Amino acid sequence: MINELIHTGFVRLPQILALIPIGKSTWWAGVKTGKYPQPIKIGANTTVWKAEDIHALIKKLAESEVQ
Repeated sequence: MINELIHTGFVRLPQILALIPIGKSTWWAGVKTGKYPQPIKIGANTTVWKAEDIHALIKKLAESEVQ
């Protein structure tokens, strides 16, 4: 499933939430507390995240599930 995410570049929230099964408000709360990566504003109504940061987050979440 992680292969569906590009390796470099930027991804938008719907792409992230398709891979990480949480709601928007939970995601934004995690961003605010530092649990999830900080976004980048590239326009007035466009927010993105670095694909590399999301890959690292998914790896971290998978490792914490195993333990």
